[in-house]
Amino acid sequence: MFPYKDENPTRTIPFVTISLIVINITVFLIHLSNSSEFNRIIFSYGATPAYLLSLDSIRPVHPLLTLFTSMFMHGGLLHIASNMLYLWIFGNNIEDRIGHFKFIFFYLLGGIVAAYAHSISDPSSVIPMIGASGAVSGVLGAYLLLFPYAKVHTLIFLGFFVQVIRLPAFIVIGFWVVIQLINGMLSKGVVDNGGVAWFAHIGGFLFGIISIKIFLIKRGRRGR
Repeated sequence: MFPYKDENPTRTIPFVTISLIVINITVFLIHLSNSSEFNRIIFSYGATPAYLLSLDSIRPVHPLLTLFTSMFMHGGLLHIASNMLYLWIFGNNIEDRIGHFKFIFFYLLGGIVAAYAHSISDPSSVIPMIGASGAVSGVLGAYLLLFPYAKVHTLIFLGFFVQVIRLPAFIVIGFWVVIQLINGMLSKGVVDNGGVAWFAHIGGFLFGIISIKIFLIKRGRRGR
């Protein structure tokens, strides 16, 4: 099941979503151009569970800063392509609904919660986590709550045949959640070399569901 667009129009231009995608791609290209330093950069600026929990600063930047640097780093083309596709499909509607400024905080907080969700699941790990997956998972959680019946164009692979169908968002995102939970339980949240931080996805997703209504609250106008 591979979603590639939704039928959920927006009223505003998603400046923040577009900017996030551009920043992520730019960082990835810069990182890729330094292939000889690829692993060193990941270990220097990725979010490492053991350091996030102990705040042991033995790297170029403080562990708390890696919460942000890690969100804009990716390990490969498929990694960044899938994250940016999901961000584009679902992020523009969340930005449109809560506003550009709030969306910045929502996205970053989702990534932070996701990083700590993974860290708690594997507190002794010294393997860095990178990628926008946790923050994007928060966007998916918000989308599921706000637009459960929005139609999503999805590719279904049936052996050698590919079928395009329109599915409600709750089925597409629900399927994604089931995959995260199954893999999270099987791996116990541990991410090894080339692995996936499944509990980061779960943590980010729960953050999105729980917090999105708070971001929808608008300040009342003051009386004269």
